[in-house]
Amino acid sequence: MDRAEDHAERTAGRVLALPRPTRDGAPADGRTTSGASRSGMMRRVTARRASTLTEVAARAGVSLTTASKAINGQSRVSEETRARVLKAARELSFTPNPMARSLISGRSGTVGLVIVDSLSQRFVVPTMLGAEAALSEIDLTMITSDARGDAGRLKAILDMLRQRKVDGILVLGDDNAVTPSLSADIDVPVVYVHGETTQPRDIAHVPDDRYGGHLLAEHLLDTGRRRIAHVSGPAGTRAVTERAAGVQSALGSAGLELAAPIAYGPWSQRWGRQAVERLLTEVPDVDAIVCGSDQIAYGVVTGLQAAGRGVPDDVAVTGYDNWAPFALETDPPLTTVDMNLEDLGAAAVRDLFGIIDGERVGHGVRLHDCTLVVRESTGPAATGR
Repeated sequence: MDRAEDHAERTAGRVLALPRPTRDGAPADGRTTSGASRSGMMRRVTARRASTLTEVAARAGVSLTTASKAINGQSRVSEETRARVLKAARELSFTPNPMARSLISGRSGTVGLVIVDSLSQRFVVPTMLGAEAALSEIDLTMITSDARGDAGRLKAILDMLRQRKVDGILVLGDDNAVTPSLSADIDVPVVYVHGETTQPRDIAHVPDDRYGGHLLAEHLLDTGRRRIAHVSGPAGTRAVTERAAGVQSALGSAGLELAAPIAYGPWSQRWGRQAVERLLTEVPDVDAIVCGSDQIAYGVVTGLQAAGRGVPDDVAVTGYDNWAPFALETDPPLTTVDMNLEDLGAAAVRDLFGIIDGERVGHGVRLHDCTLVVRESTGPAATGR
């Protein structure tokens, strides 16, 4: 999408944190002084130290992650294991209270989320919501900072997170560009989401855009379309390249090729209108257009309608992103691909917590399936073609 048009969604960096517990897990006022005794002597009373989740996990013979899931009622724990954890919690009089303990002994209970470039804010918000939801399940809190695409600001953010002694860092990148690797610059675990780095050992969670492009082209083929074109974003960027490869793969499996060379341009409605005007001149019998984003698709649809072409009766149109302001407000609403960004953020958190918890989670790129969302902008090809 057009970075300038998307810039309006920017949200300021914010701190989401609960009051920090003391190092040994006891309340800060764990030792109290009572009133005078009958003999006039003052006595000091030591409050009983609260049990920690680490102790519950050790007593139940499970990992800290599993104990947290069992205590918080998460579904990915067997009933037998859950019962064992809850029994250990009762025996230790454990109360899940983040104000009185730290989830991981000797750690801060916080992670940093670094937004590399807020001009990609369209993707930041849902990814961040997924990450926050996953963090809340395991009683970790998040410090969010926006580097705004500035290397100096990024360095300052890392210095701040180092001083805050965060337990790990999530780096939210841009699927269209290479995300800078920060793993060598800070001595805590780092996991990347919505953007790959150049370091093969970095863990990066990204949408499977090739699969997404394949889904869209396959859907159009299933509706009887055969003269299919592709209008997308800037040439050479990761998302654009992968989506185009998926479209061409699906067409190739059907013994077809694109009806015209791929049209590359900015992520904007204006580009969509310009591209379709040119396309109708070069390929007047085009019957479907796969667009690289919902924003481009919006412009393509308005351009087709201005030229007297019906959507979907004459030309079917698909978008990408399932971005409501365009996918739902286009007339007709767009068939598109949802990248499931909240799930992406949650998966990155699970990997990060696994590393913090001492698990071996591997390395490299994790591709996440996208979901086809069918709406009124696609439909069977008109008869008599």
